[in-house]
Amino acid sequence: MLNLGTTFPNFSFDSTEGKHDFYEYLGDSWGILFSHPADYTPVCTTEIARLAQLRKEFDARNVKVMCISVDSVDDHLGWREDVKKYSGCEVPFPLIADVTGEISTKIGMLEEGGDKMQTVRAVFVIGPDKKVKAIISYPTSCGRNFDEVLRLIDSLQLTAANPSIVTPVDWKKGGDVIVKPGAEVEGAQVIDLPSGRPYLKFLKGECLNKK
Repeated sequence: MLNLGTTFPNFSFDSTEGKHDFYEYLGDSWGILFSHPADYTPVCTTEIARLAQLRKEFDARNVKVMCISVDSVDDHLGWREDVKKYSGCEVPFPLIADVTGEISTKIGMLEEGGDKMQTVRAVFVIGPDKKVKAIISYPTSCGRNFDEVLRLIDSLQLTAANPSIVTPVDWKKGGDVIVKPGAEVEGAQVIDLPSGRPYLKFLKGECLNKK
């Protein structure tokens, strides 16, 4: 299993967009690698469709999307047509083939005690430095919430650009943020809570938006 902060392993892959080297494909972009249990399954179809509909949102954040399962490229190509019929959108990102399960095993996408050729609904967020920034795993029975994934990316990118802050519960882009304990941030943009506790110091989100 990979841990936060570790380097995401490089690998070569075959996909609906051809053969690529993972690192070269990412370049200087952020990346998200989604796994899905299998092609031609209902929950996965709704997920790939939603990802296709959100293409502009990921593009605006400089995030390259990739999906992987243990199905073949031919299966992916056929299933992609089903997704298009369901969503009305072309699938604008590569569906990676991992027929042997080698890649999925390497990065911890197989469920312990489950089908050895069926991946869980894993989400890996990878930074431009190729480090793992976030990991989310869902059981195969539960579809993912991509609004939350976008919120997570917004937080990761904001805090990467502003190391002195962290984001509070239910934070959304543009909202107020928390000054990281030990960081020195002063001025009118600082919001002190009535309790006066030094570890609970907020910063107006609008100040960060002006950068």
